[in-house]
Formats: sequence, structure tokens, C-alpha cells
Amino acid sequence: MELTKEERARITDMAHKIQSANDSLALVDARKIPDIDDIQKCLGNADKTLRGVLRSHSGKPKRT
Repeated sequence: MELTKEERARITDMAHKIQSANDSLALVDARKIPDIDDIQKCLGNADKTLRGVLRSHSGKPKRT
């Protein structure tokens, strides 16, 4: 099933927010954040999954 234009926009927005969070986290002293490696891994997995969804639905979106 194809994503609607609105769904693609929402997923793209989420992916950008996750990347922004990951970029911001990189600016913080890692020693001050418990389990930072797990957090970064989680953010990376979420980003990879969302971008994979967008790629797999790269056909023409349905109208909303």
C-alpha cells in the first residue's frame, strides 16, 4: 500500500527530527548521559527504518 503525500511528509519530518536530536546529542559530553551509546543506536535505527520506508514507497504518492 502506498503512502499518501501527508504520510510521506510526516515520516520525512520525523526523520529530520531524529537526525537533529542525534546531531544535538553529539554536542553533549557523553560522560554526562547514561547509556548514550544505546540512545545513539536507537536514534540511528529509527532514522534508518524511516528512511527505508520512504525509499520503499518512493513511487507516486496517492492524493490526500
